[in-house]
Amino acid sequence: MRGMKRLELTVLSRDVDAVIEFLGCHSLIHLSDDEDYSLTRPPDEAAVRRIKKSLNNLSTAAAWLEVPLPAEPEESSRLPGEAEAALAETIIKDVSALRAQENEQRDEKLKVEDALNEARAFANLNAPFSDLDQLSYLALRVGRLDPRRQEELRKNLSDRAVIVPLGADSGRVLAAASRKGRFALDTELKKLDFVPIEVPEGYKGIPAELLSGLECRLEAVVKKLEDIGRQREALREEHRDNIQSLAAAYLMAGIVEQLKARLVATKNVFFLSGWVPADAIRFLLKELEQLTEGIIAVRSYDPEELDRVKEGKEKVPVSLKHSAFVKGFEGVVFSYGAPLYGTIDPTPLVAFFFTILFGIMFGDLGQGLILLLLGILTSKRGAAFLSKFRKYSTPLVAVGISSMVMGFLNGSVFTNEKILEGPTRALTAFLTGRPMDRILVLMPLPEHGGSITKLFYFFAFTVGIGVLLISAGLIVNTLNQFIMKKYEKALFSRTGLSGILLFWYAIFIALRFAAAKVKPAVFTFDFYWFDIAGFVVPLAGMFMGPAIWRLVSGKRPVFEEGVIVYIMEGFVEILETVSTYISNTVSFLRVGAFALSHAVLSYIVFRFSEEVSAVSAGTAFSVLILVFGNTVIILLEGLIVTIQVLRLQYYEFFGKFFTETGVEFSPFRFHKAASMDQ
Repeated sequence: MRGMKRLELTVLSRDVDAVIEFLGCHSLIHLSDDEDYSLTRPPDEAAVRRIKKSLNNLSTAAAWLEVPLPAEPEESSRLPGEAEAALAETIIKDVSALRAQENEQRDEKLKVEDALNEARAFANLNAPFSDLDQLSYLALRVGRLDPRRQEELRKNLSDRAVIVPLGADSGRVLAAASRKGRFALDTELKKLDFVPIEVPEGYKGIPAELLSGLECRLEAVVKKLEDIGRQREALREEHRDNIQSLAAAYLMAGIVEQLKARLVATKNVFFLSGWVPADAIRFLLKELEQLTEGIIAVRSYDPEELDRVKEGKEKVPVSLKHSAFVKGFEGVVFSYGAPLYGTIDPTPLVAFFFTILFGIMFGDLGQGLILLLLGILTSKRGAAFLSKFRKYSTPLVAVGISSMVMGFLNGSVFTNEKILEGPTRALTAFLTGRPMDRILVLMPLPEHGGSITKLFYFFAFTVGIGVLLISAGLIVNTLNQFIMKKYEKALFSRTGLSGILLFWYAIFIALRFAAAKVKPAVFTFDFYWFDIAGFVVPLAGMFMGPAIWRLVSGKRPVFEEGVIVYIMEGFVEILETVSTYISNTVSFLRVGAFALSHAVLSYIVFRFSEEVSAVSAGTAFSVLILVFGNTVIILLEGLIVTIQVLRLQYYEFFGKFFTETGVEFSPFRFHKAASMDQ
């Protein structure tokens, strides 16, 4: 467990952004939550608006370009400066201009398509052209207009009409508007000296020039949109990284402004306080001094120097420092709770017992190899698409190896019981002079060399593992209570020294019974006085200890709730202690039970595949059964075994000493997925 120091920083306003950026990027300080908010400075509204505006504009540009944006700052992100602001403005301007062109062309395409569809519908209508002015959509005007003024007409009419040049004569145009826009069309045409062309009387249908003109116009618009699409693709390739890095930078800037609004501040300085690992203090102070050119005030405190800590109003955050193997199991500990600062770190014990228990219940060389390979694939050097599972890499490697060892002992490879017979016989013959098909036999079958007696021995072994785990929890709790100077609990509680002595002596008696194989009467006679002392001393400690402690420490009354209540509570405590230790110990029979169930299921899969292989096309069916059976075992039993191991850790181990949890070291950082190993 890393030592911690409380650090108080007084920083000039000009340097606070740079200091916060450094702290957030290096993940070194666990900020305190005891600031006096009455002394905080109002947030810089102008800066907040500027950041929000930039983020919104970048988000709009990214959405149009189909560029994914980060949800949080990246590890390489830095606060935006003038250069970043200028780059963002340029990108947003370019995207907005191209987007406006696309919208304009899409509107034009829609208008032309509507006009063309209705014109085609009436192309073969046997009615005078003059009557087509009454169509539901089109109001048609044919005439001459100075080519230099045609573009002006388009701008003036905007989306209210379509202007189509007719034929090679660029002065002839056809204007089509909706029924609602006919008056605006006529008004604009009149302003620009539009000269109508008389359509021959009796001319029927839609003029061919109108259809061809609309088709040409539609083709031109489509080509323009395709060109805009190519420009958008080029813009995306050119600015993808820039947009993402700029968005991350402005996200960082937003976080900085939020934090500044929480800090105690005056007009010229900001005050930050928090917990820093003691081994990082020198590096932190050196970097901050360079960053602020030496203009920074720093004060540091040990936890025992702070009244808030001594009074229990604030808990010192806990940061653990382990080897790669043990570190992989920190998640198991923190999923239950953080240990108190200064107490014993249980993670190494968790790593050891988790690995052993899983291997016992999931023994198969081939299936363990699959877990090992998954652990390698999810490691830092593994497959990139599995990076989100990186925190499970070390546990997978550990339990994979332990499962492979157990699988070698019981001779199972992907449920196959014959592959390892040769190597096992050679090894056992070399070591013992007596060849055996398998070293460990779980199935109580005579043909396997197994028996009920051997199975009972295996169950006794798993209970022995449980006794070690329970004892470790009791020892950790007793030492923690001494460390925290809670001597009464350390000496007289059921999870303290008295509880340890009672539990160990009960185990000692059980071992004597099992080893001596004598009648209880003879056994009791041989150890009569010794057994009385072994039970009475710890029970008396639990029963009378609290009263004795109050008497010695000068607390009055000695029996706080009265003698009767004290006696009743004492008896209940003893009964609960005895029943708890019995249930805790017996609970580890489940380890043997799951190991046996794994062996039975593997036996069924292997025998079934062996029987099927004898029929026609049996080899293919045998392989399918083996693949399906092993897949089910790995997924289903792997999950069940994991749950059982966690249950044993939580209830039989953590429950002995996790009576009070601490606070996990959670440093201020921009990139939430960043490693805390720094």
